[in-house]
Formats: sequence, structure tokens, C-alpha cells
Amino acid sequence: MKKGLIAITGASSGIGKAIALKFAKEGYPVLLMARRVEEMQALKLENCLVKKVDVTNADTISAAIIEGEQAFGPVECLINNAGVMLLGDPGSQSPEEWQHMFDVNVKGLLNGVHAVLPAMKERKNGTVINIGSVAGRKTLPGHAVYCGTKFAVHAMTENMRMELSAHDVRFITIAPGATESELISHTTNEDIKSGYEDWKTDIGGAIRAEDVANSVYFAFSQPQNVCIREIVLAPTRQEP
Repeated sequence: MKKGLIAITGASSGIGKAIALKFAKEGYPVLLMARRVEEMQALKLENCLVKKVDVTNADTISAAIIEGEQAFGPVECLINNAGVMLLGDPGSQSPEEWQHMFDVNVKGLLNGVHAVLPAMKERKNGTVINIGSVAGRKTLPGHAVYCGTKFAVHAMTENMRMELSAHDVRFITIAPGATESELISHTTNEDIKSGYEDWKTDIGGAIRAEDVANSVYFAFSQPQNVCIREIVLAPTRQEP
């Protein structure tokens, strides 16, 4: 089995942290990228490079990828996990919040792809896993702009999968439902945050970040000629 470099954005907490721990446990070198360096360093992983990265800045991602590949060899898998969820009503929500979501969830993902794709095409090998959402498949109250960003993630991933398949580069979407993470804490509307927490209780609680990480690893670990295009996972009692 290949043990190439696994590059992960948003690796300081939640799903990204769980993904980092899973791949490190399986013996892969990991490049951890996020703004909060201390949290990533606290994981104390072997064969690990920690870099402070703002995914909205293409130069910081490219520099981190170059340094990671110098240390551990080519990126075998990029996991675009960095994301923000600022739920709200578009009629009253700050336009700055819309812009921030699109900058991180859409532009940040593209910046990651841009940093690794040329080399993957040339090698005719590689995998890009984009963390989408159930909100990228179905609209939900209070999620209008967030849904827009995640629908974009799903559409771009499927389009790139189609275009890159001839180069043996896989594009995979992992779409979690309600997951225990810091994501809802980004929302500034307190009524929406309270309602979200009540909804999680009503459905028996959210899934764990580790459950998502296991799905990511399962999809990645298939033979290169097998592309699991999308995995959708959510609490059993979550209806939408």
C-alpha cells in the first residue's frame, strides 16, 4: 500500500482533526493546514508537518504544499475540509458573512485544488476529497447562503471528477449531516444557534467527527481504479 502524503485543510479541530488522527494512525505522513497552529501541534503526530494556512490565500496553501512535498514526497491525497457555516436570513444577514462563506468554502477549496492538481495530472495519480454537506444536496431553513456554497462544492467536485478521470485522478465528495464540531459556533444569530442545538437533541444527537473521518479513509483506501464518488452520512433520525 502506498503511504504518500495526505494534505488536510482545516485540521485544527472537528472533522479535520479527526481525519488527521485517522490517517496518522494508518501510517501516512500528514500535512496539517489551518490558522490555529497550536491546536495542530498539540496532536504530536509523527511524520507530520504543521503549517499556518489561510485557505483564502492561494500563496499560503501552495507554499505549504511545496514544503510538505519536500519533506514527505508527492501529495497522494488532498482533503479540502476547511469551511465555515454562518446560518442566517439573507434579508438581514451581514453581506460580509456571505462573502466569508464563499471565500472559505468555495474559493478556499479551489485554491487547494490549484496547488496539487497539475502534479497529480502529470503523475496520473492522486485523490482529492472535498468535504461537502447534506446542505449541498437539499435546501434547509436558515441555510440559504451556506447551501449555496455547499451546492457549489458538490457541483465542482462532480465536474472535476468527470474531467480528471482520464488522468486517473479521483474526486470524491463526503457529505455529512449534523456532526459534533465547532461549525455551528461560527453562526452569529443566537436564535438560529439555539434552534439548531434543539434540533440536534430532537434527532438523538449528531454523529461524531470520527465517523466522518472513517468514511473519508474508506473512500480513499479503495484501489485507484475505484472511485467512490460520494458518501452521504448523517444521524439515523435526521430526516433532511
